[in-house]
Amino acid sequence: MVKIGIVGVGTVGEAVIKNLEKNKELIKARAGKEIKVIKGVVRNLNKKRLVNIPLTTDYKDVTRDPEIDIVVELMGGVEEAFEVVKDALNHNKAVVTANKALLAYHRFELEELAKAPFEYEASVAGGIPIIKALRDGLSANQIKEIKGIINGTCNYILTEMKKGRNYEDVLKEAQQLGYAEADPTFDVGGFDAAHKLLILASIAYNIDAKPEDILIEGIENINLTDIEFAKEFGYEIKLLGIAKKIASQVELRVHPTLIKSSQMIAKVEGVMNAISVIGDVAKETMYYGPGAGGDATASAVISDIIEIARGNINPMLGYKIPLEIEKLTLKPIDEIESKYYLRIAVNDEIGVLEKIASILAKNNISIESFLQKPRNGFVKLLFATHKCKEKEIKKAINQIQKLNFVIKQINYIRIED
Repeated sequence: MVKIGIVGVGTVGEAVIKNLEKNKELIKARAGKEIKVIKGVVRNLNKKRLVNIPLTTDYKDVTRDPEIDIVVELMGGVEEAFEVVKDALNHNKAVVTANKALLAYHRFELEELAKAPFEYEASVAGGIPIIKALRDGLSANQIKEIKGIINGTCNYILTEMKKGRNYEDVLKEAQQLGYAEADPTFDVGGFDAAHKLLILASIAYNIDAKPEDILIEGIENINLTDIEFAKEFGYEIKLLGIAKKIASQVELRVHPTLIKSSQMIAKVEGVMNAISVIGDVAKETMYYGPGAGGDATASAVISDIIEIARGNINPMLGYKIPLEIEKLTLKPIDEIESKYYLRIAVNDEIGVLEKIASILAKNNISIESFLQKPRNGFVKLLFATHKCKEKEIKKAINQIQKLNFVIKQINYIRIED
């Protein structure tokens, strides 16, 4: 029998216990052993939980229990969770975690500590087995690009806005439905997706970057004018996590993105997640499914438990020995190249377009397409540019913003063709 201790018996922890019991004969046949949760750790013993296991408030009752074979960390957070997982590893426990924030900051340190199996499928995209796909299924490939919708909250909001609904109303509804937290910043600000992207990039490129090192922007400034522009030019707006290998550098970025409506990933709607991976051997493969929720996340957690119960020991980040080829480095944010969409609100005056075009040209930016939308007392100018560097577009925007006829904050969105 494989004995499990769970640190954090909340929504996902309860779902893990429920599904291990519900499918116990199937799981036993697949794992070759019976799997049983024998103890859980919670913050509040007085809170009612739908489980029938002994509970404690001291994580060391699990991490140091000689009977327990696998510690499942589902508590969330970063530093406290790090201490729990370190203690488990130091006491020779196998570890399964769903904690993306922990891995975004400490994955390479944990890899050094992990002498026992360490699995984390549930940390990215819930029920989609993207970790196994990258680490195992695509292990013969040099990964050229990863492009993913990896936050269901943002995808739900952007999907609903296509129906003509404004951001604030949809966000409020997402909170009522349980898709967004009371403080939604972590989701709508792009930070949740960034944590997941960093984990995938470690497997694809063996690159150790932190959230503070990469470009992260959320969807808070998207409005219905942007949605209309996208539709008119055959685009959809999605919050994407993007990793690209360019020569010996890797681009890592999370931001709202205009993508062609014909692309498969553009058709993913609601709270669903999807990830496109392009390898040099397999070419493009696509992974789609529920990215969050108790049962979807529990499915991934249990798959990791089964993997360990079978006796399989995978290299945590996918490399058995150090990668000897040229070491990849993170591309500086200012050097990232993209096409851009600009939304500029101006007073309706003669010469406005000429002055804006002149500033763009001086910063090596050429215009690909243009729309003008009159509003009450002012005009919205909508531009799509050819490819330029991040530092060039930011410099141009700063100069245009200072023009006396510009009446609102300029908004911009990157374009991926």
